[in-house]
Formats: sequence, C-alpha cells, structure tokens
Amino acid sequence: MTVRKFPDPNTSEDVLTKTSSLGGTGPNIAVAAARLGCPTALCALVGRDFPEAQREFIERSGVIMDEFVTVDDYETSTAVVINDPGLTQKVLFFQGPQGIASELGIELTSNARRSKHVHLCTGDPEFYIDVMLKAERARKSLDPAQESHRIWNTDNFNRALPLADAVFCNNFEAESLCRYAGKADILDLDKELVVCTQGSKGSIAKINGEVLRIPAVEADRIVDATGCGDTYRAGFYAALYRGYPVPEALVVASAVASFVIEETGALTNVPSWEMAEARAEPYLGQIH
Repeated sequence: MTVRKFPDPNTSEDVLTKTSSLGGTGPNIAVAAARLGCPTALCALVGRDFPEAQREFIERSGVIMDEFVTVDDYETSTAVVINDPGLTQKVLFFQGPQGIASELGIELTSNARRSKHVHLCTGDPEFYIDVMLKAERARKSLDPAQESHRIWNTDNFNRALPLADAVFCNNFEAESLCRYAGKADILDLDKELVVCTQGSKGSIAKINGEVLRIPAVEADRIVDATGCGDTYRAGFYAALYRGYPVPEALVVASAVASFVIEETGALTNVPSWEMAEARAEPYLGQIH
C-alpha cells in the first residue's frame, strides 16, 4: 500500500494504492533466482489458504517445490507493506506456520543437504539452526532480514553465526546484529563473506578479509523498493552459478535490484539474465 503520510496515533489516512501479490523473503529470492536461470529450491511452510494461482506461478518460474509444505490449521504468512512518498516503509507481519517451524516437527533438509548454497532468511531461528547443523556440506548464508530486530537475539544469533559461511543484512539490520555479536561494525564479523546493502549508496562487502565498495546500479525510475534486497540476493546467486567471482556477482545483484525498484511488487519486473548482465556491465569496473 502507499499513503500520503503515515497516520498519527489514533488517526487515519487514505490508502492511495493497494496491490496484493506473492511476496515474502523466501519466495522473492527463490522465484527471482530461478527466473534468472539458477536451479533453486524453496523450502517453506504455508497454510491451507495459500492461493493455488500463486503456487502455480512459483512452479512456472522453475522453482523446485518438493519441500513446499501445506500445514493444516494455520493461515499463510502475510505482510502488509506501507510506503510513504519517500519510499520509507512500515511493515505489519503475520508469521504463520513458518514462524513456529521448530514446534511443528516437519523437517525440510533434503534440498539443503544436497545444495551448494543454502540461504536462510526470515522464519524461526531454532528451525534454521537445525537446518544449518544438518546441511554440513553446503555454504550457508545467514540473513535474518527484518526479523533481526525482533526474533533474533544475542543467544540464537551467536549459536547460528559459527555455522554460517556468510552474513547478509542491510545497514538498519546491521545495528541489531552488531549488538548481538558484540561488534562495532558488521564487517568485523569473522566470516568469509559479509554483505551489507545500503540503499542508493550501493553495498559494502568483506570478502575473505578484503573490504570492497559495490556500486549501486542506476534504475530508469524509482517506484517501489519492496523486494529489492531479496532480488539482490537472487541476482548474486544467479551470477555465482554462471561463474562470476563474488565481487562482480554483487554488481549483478545490484543490477537485478535496479529493475525491481522500477515497478510495484517484488516480482513484477524481474529481468532476464541477459538484461541484468547488460545493465551490470558498465559498473563492473567501479568496484573499489
């Protein structure tokens, strides 16, 4: 939704635009990565209300869905994302079964065990720590996203961190993660890869101890930032799959996000691989 301004307490504002679409960090990453040509599985729990049309859309995108599980007696995770004219967001999130996955006794580790990369995003930390322990051979990326501020804490983050090969976050999430880890800067984490996105300023990454500034790829227009971080990650994995080194793969990631911000909805304007690669090319020499 978009509003003229966020309402003051106990007041209301008219919603200027309203769109309902498939979303969520996991589906955004998986669908975009698959559409960019990267073999991708989505391991997730949904309620029986999950729309069949959306299930078909994910399948048509090429996502592997043998661990996409319907849980009776629960409604599917739902987010209400509200943007003001400056694209500042406020989000209300209903966790659904994904938020209590560790309590349901459903194990989703088959794909993780045989994957080269496993990306752990929003959801139950205890569930993800179990997946990380069992996916021993995969390279694991810890990406708590907006739940960095609420569901994650000093205890569970410091249990998950040693099991991760990489950490992804944005500059707002980094503040909470640094507090949990007792670090002054997110780049102080002792990981092979740490990526912190910073909106229009691009990204900063520590790759095997070397800190690099990744440029922001310019969009043709700015409409809606929803899902840009998710599709950035999708572009990164698609570029790795096609043989790009990590720094250049992060530029391709930025290029993918630059298309997504041009339309409303996280999956409305995912580019083809060729489009992303062409837009990224002029920026590859700007890594420093």
